[in-house]
Amino acid sequence: MSKLTGPDNPAKALREDFRRHLEVFYARLKLAPPYDSVEKAIKTLGAILTAMPADEQARVLTNADLTWAHYRRAFIDSGLYLKHRGIISGLIRSGQAADLPPEYAALLEAYVSTDRSASPPHQS
Repeated sequence: MSKLTGPDNPAKALREDFRRHLEVFYARLKLAPPYDSVEKAIKTLGAILTAMPADEQARVLTNADLTWAHYRRAFIDSGLYLKHRGIISGLIRSGQAADLPPEYAALLEAYVSTDRSASPPHQS
């Protein structure tokens, strides 16, 4: 029996969405995704999400800022941001990463930020 995605299974929906965004990220940068590292990042996101209560998972699913904060955390915690680091940093410096939608800044910042902190903001 397959599990539902969306509001009934926010963790699965977020993992699938993260995968799609990673595909777009690498495609727009014209780079082959490091498949093993992408899978590790998706598993890392899954672990982050399953450690949360269901209501918090639902909040992440419906709040774009929280969603991208957790995507960034998984991107960094999994080490995915270390792959193609030199190439992507060069693309950022030369303006060739500008083809990405604005929300992808959450991932691009991992290449230029000196603060590797990936903790999402706390919600009251």
